[in-house]
Amino acid sequence: MKNGIDPTAIRNKPETESIDTAIRKKAAAVAMLSVASNTVLVVLKLIVGILMGSVSVISEAIHSGIDLLAAVIALFAVRQSNKPADEDHPYGHGKFENISGTIEAFLIFVAAGWIIFEASHKFKTPQAVEQPGWGVALMLISSIVNLLVSELLFRVGKKAQSIALEADAWHLRTDVYTSLGVMAGLLAIWIAGKFFPEKNLNWIDPAAALFVALLIIKAAYDLTLQAARDLFDVSLPAKELDWIKALLRSNPEVKGFHHLKTRKAGRTRFIEFHLVIDQQATLVESHQLTHVISAKIKMHFQGSDVIIHMEPCDQSCSPACLSGCFIKVAGMLTGHMKPSSSAG
Repeated sequence: MKNGIDPTAIRNKPETESIDTAIRKKAAAVAMLSVASNTVLVVLKLIVGILMGSVSVISEAIHSGIDLLAAVIALFAVRQSNKPADEDHPYGHGKFENISGTIEAFLIFVAAGWIIFEASHKFKTPQAVEQPGWGVALMLISSIVNLLVSELLFRVGKKAQSIALEADAWHLRTDVYTSLGVMAGLLAIWIAGKFFPEKNLNWIDPAAALFVALLIIKAAYDLTLQAARDLFDVSLPAKELDWIKALLRSNPEVKGFHHLKTRKAGRTRFIEFHLVIDQQATLVESHQLTHVISAKIKMHFQGSDVIIHMEPCDQSCSPACLSGCFIKVAGMLTGHMKPSSSAG
């Protein structure tokens, strides 16, 4: 086993870990920024909404309140998931993020229900909106702030592979769209009041609130699917599985593999498989090969946990072994082996 061994793959591990630590710290800092921005927006929207008597602005305040709660949950989840594995949690704390995302999705559904209830009441008993210009200005400011913060959350969340940060980003990005919708409704009322004072367009306010509710229900549904996926230990995406298989196939010492099992908790991927090698390989060579392959997987999927079980290729192949046998595939491609061969 003299070819294919790359000692630098093992030596790069400390550098990878330092980068990973820096990303985790940045994730926590961005989560704190989200908490701060949401706190300010909740207070401003609530005050302006009450002074204006606008259900759409108040609904936006409630929506931002849910965003604030989601940001707090995300901050807690990011901090907890950053903790290393311990005796009580040998697989780490990554599922804090998945649970966080699921809770955030549920909170969005609750907020949407409340908005629909209030807007329906306003349709039955419409009220005039006072000083809609204030609402227009506030919604514009809210949209700009949330757009900037959500963009940062998306960027850091994807880099840190944090479902909690991405869920928080979706909260704020939805708030951008809903704020623009409320702003458009208030702007229409404001313009109508200036040029068409005889027209009663106060129904636009609860209509805008219903528009807000429909948008955030869609966001909640998408977020639920994304967050709950890893809670049920669904396998990694096909693209990632193909990369792992290609890595194993590229190593001449590897004769095949089988029993590939994968799952994800938070940002941590758990990858395990049986690796088939030449039965003449020594224990030292086998151990070194597992280190190199494991290191390459961890460099590509940062923060992953890899378990490799070594097996000798003794030509007595089980169906599971044949399913990932590289000798069989190579023989079939060169015409030296029939598809029914049991070589493994």
